[in-house]
Amino acid sequence: MKKILEIYYPIIIAFICMMYSIILGLNGNTAEAQYSAHWPGTILLFAIAIRQRRNDNNSKEKKDA
Repeated sequence: MKKILEIYYPIIIAFICMMYSIILGLNGNTAEAQYSAHWPGTILLFAIAIRQRRNDNNSKEKKDA
């Protein structure tokens, strides 16, 4: 279970943010819903960038060894 959370935590967090935005929109808080609608994409983009940097560093260390 811990391994799954380590891999998929950005997707889980982004899904929770998306649901939060949908609930805000359904409750009539459209401005807040539009503001929070950008969070899932931002979270996923940062996760991709962090993983790319991590993979670049790991491959560089393997080449140096």
